[in-house]
Amino acid sequence: MKAILFDMDGTLLPMDEDVFTKGYFKLLAKKLCPYGIEPEALIDAVWDGTKCMYKNDGSKTNEQVFWDRFAEKTGLDYKPFYDASNDFYPNEFHEAKVFSRENPLAKEAVKIAHEKADKIVLATNPLFPMTGQVSRMSWMGLAPSDFDLVTSYENCSFTKPNPKYFEKVCQAIGVLPKDCLMIGNSEDEDMHAAAALGMDTYLVEGFVKPSKVKPYEGKRGTFEDLIEYLKSL
Repeated sequence: MKAILFDMDGTLLPMDEDVFTKGYFKLLAKKLCPYGIEPEALIDAVWDGTKCMYKNDGSKTNEQVFWDRFAEKTGLDYKPFYDASNDFYPNEFHEAKVFSRENPLAKEAVKIAHEKADKIVLATNPLFPMTGQVSRMSWMGLAPSDFDLVTSYENCSFTKPNPKYFEKVCQAIGVLPKDCLMIGNSEDEDMHAAAALGMDTYLVEGFVKPSKVKPYEGKRGTFEDLIEYLKSL
């Protein structure tokens, strides 16, 4: 095994994504609405920008796609909101930790992975800025230095479940897909999308996002099971 990729939300960082998103949006609205937008319009624009990132054809970064759509959707200059969000993620965003759960085994999993593979990637869906990824990592006692690559909306032009996301990750770390293991909680975004390129996969149970089209039939288990599986590699 040359590379091990970890998803974050629902995998390394246990969470009910619906609960987390609601709490996160309240904090984001509190920060951004004073710059001249109503909460409903803000949330609509964020969701719309997110949908556009999912549809990104690779011609722009996800960051560019999101803020271009934000400006188009709201009819507002995005710069004040962009600046405010850059201040939000390293600061007020930490209050959203209460909407996630503790995982004392996250650091151990990453440590074992480093013993088993040359490259370790935090392959979290690149819908957040790097500062948002770093903040959530810190809730588990992890940092960018624990990974060879952390995907974010600044450094990616695709999102999961587009297999091109995984293709670009492999290119960035110089490893072929067949030499990678993807660990995640989403049957579509993590398991099927990675497997489409020939990656090995492991589904972490607890906060599984099931596929409505094709149930995952590969390796799976609790986070404790994952630890034992990594040790066995």
